[in-house]
Amino acid sequence: MPKLVSVVVRNGDLVKALRVFKKKVENSGHIKELRERKEYTKPTTKNRLIKDKAIRLNQLKVQKQKEADAKNKV
Repeated sequence: MPKLVSVVVRNGDLVKALRVFKKKVENSGHIKELRERKEYTKPTTKNRLIKDKAIRLNQLKVQKQKEADAKNKV
């Protein structure tokens, strides 16, 4: 579970404090966890999504490698 996020408002600058707060919340993982808990996802579905993402990333990596090889040959 992500730890609590707090921000100190200095010189009454709420806009800057809000910007810093939003960035800290995003980096802490609170929003991601909230979205994940919104609805139940079966473990098999989670595993499939992870596998599909890995396949897509690998395909992109292979495609970029082919493009780099093609540039080196020419």
